[in-house]
Amino acid sequence: MALTNTSIRYGGVTKFFHWLTALLILTLIALGLYASDLPHDTQAALTRKAWLFSLHKTLGVTVFFVALARIVWAFTQPKPGLLNADHRLESWLAETVHWVLYGSLVIVPLAGWINHAAASGFAPIWWPLGQSLPFIPKNTTVEHAFGALHVISGKLLIGALILHIAGAVKHHVVDRDSTLRRMLPGEAVVGPLPAQHHSAAPVITATVVWVAAIAVGLGLGLGLGQQSDQPAPTETAALEDVASDWQVQDGTIALEVTQFGSVVAGSFADWTSAITFDDTVQSGKAGDVTTTVAIPSLSLGSVTDQAMGADFFNSEAFPTAIFQADINATADGYVAAGSLTIKDQTMPVDLPFTLTLEEDTARMTGSTTLDRRNFGIGETVTDESTLAFSVTVNIDLTATRGQ
Repeated sequence: MALTNTSIRYGGVTKFFHWLTALLILTLIALGLYASDLPHDTQAALTRKAWLFSLHKTLGVTVFFVALARIVWAFTQPKPGLLNADHRLESWLAETVHWVLYGSLVIVPLAGWINHAAASGFAPIWWPLGQSLPFIPKNTTVEHAFGALHVISGKLLIGALILHIAGAVKHHVVDRDSTLRRMLPGEAVVGPLPAQHHSAAPVITATVVWVAAIAVGLGLGLGLGQQSDQPAPTETAALEDVASDWQVQDGTIALEVTQFGSVVAGSFADWTSAITFDDTVQSGKAGDVTTTVAIPSLSLGSVTDQAMGADFFNSEAFPTAIFQADINATADGYVAAGSLTIKDQTMPVDLPFTLTLEEDTARMTGSTTLDRRNFGIGETVTDESTLAFSVTVNIDLTATRGQ
């Protein structure tokens, strides 16, 4: 069997690319559908789900590079003529489906890869180059946009694949020609080809289909991303203003957790702080702080919904966390020493921080590390390779002295 194509037959390299791609695509479809329906309410279930998604993503990146190699090879080879070229409508449909499939092999895995690169956490890609892409930020809008495009283009891929398989079966069973056989190993007997009618119509049709699919996918995803960026509903997350000697003007309370070896960063959108502070105190107690955090306002990448669940923050039953502490001046700076209550667990916590004062404006930055087990978060996840015990809390805020 020759390695290169001729005007009537496919060569060995083309056949290899065809069947390798078919095997990968069918495996990916099955993996994606199966893994999406799996629960993640226990450590074993979460580990299994993440492992299957990691396999799905890793094979998806593989498909992307195989597709590029296949397309490059196809453009260097003559394309065997259609055996049904005299059936204009049927040949137009066959070629259109082929062009849609070629687009799928690039767009579907690339959209999934961009979605992964823009998201935080869950199911890492096993390729060494996998987790990030140039010019793709960690951004929920980008994540949702390309996640939706991945789903829409995946459905288009499945539809085109069904038509492609149906066409091959029709040629083999009904027409009894060599269309399918010449893609199998060996040298299929191919009779004289009918006159070929070359047209740009299939390419144009496939392009229109893909433009529509991309517009729908990105449009839906951008809508979802904008919704996720909106403040949490008032009845679940909004906190009332508090009286404070120092008024917080802006700031962040951020988290960093490690899941499956990857750092997942997130932050709370809704929180309040009541602060008293005497900047003239050089040693000892200089004030106190009470910070209340709305747990449902947490955004934690692709694992936000999981974090809200009963085994983690259980935000429905425990919608707020409270940190109450004395602000102590020390030789090395300041420490907020007090207690943190999450769910129904209260633990002592020290938060060292630096403070910069300019007249009536104070800027503080601090960081501390918590053990999630002390607060009953993720109690069923006992393997640190799945979810690390340590959680880093980073705080950065600017406050002004009340008049």
